[in-house]
Amino acid sequence: MKDGQIHHVELYISNLAASAEFWGWLLAKLGYEEFQAWPDGKSWIMDGTYITLVQVEKEYGEPPYHRKHVGLNHLAFAVSAEKLSQLRGELQAKGVGILYEAENFADKVFFEDTDRIKIELANY
Repeated sequence: MKDGQIHHVELYISNLAASAEFWGWLLAKLGYEEFQAWPDGKSWIMDGTYITLVQVEKEYGEPPYHRKHVGLNHLAFAVSAEKLSQLRGELQAKGVGILYEAENFADKVFFEDTDRIKIELANY
């Protein structure tokens, strides 16, 4: 790792099983490997950076996440043009709604996870 590189991102989620299924599929497609698992969380790692999902405690589950509130707007992952096209098709086949589809971005795709956390795949 280098100074300043992101070490990890931790997301509190409302349903660990549903989120782990969604993120596990996506992160595997992006080259991440399963890293850790415990009763209330799971993580995936690539090149020293890992993404962690943690089940939110019941008392903090409301109000639900919304990207337009203060805090995280979205996570963006760099992908090749070929991988972008492939994942766009796979997301659509899985029934994942593509955001801003009318704008027809050729170099990026936006979508949401099970908690409506926005994800961007951006061609580098």
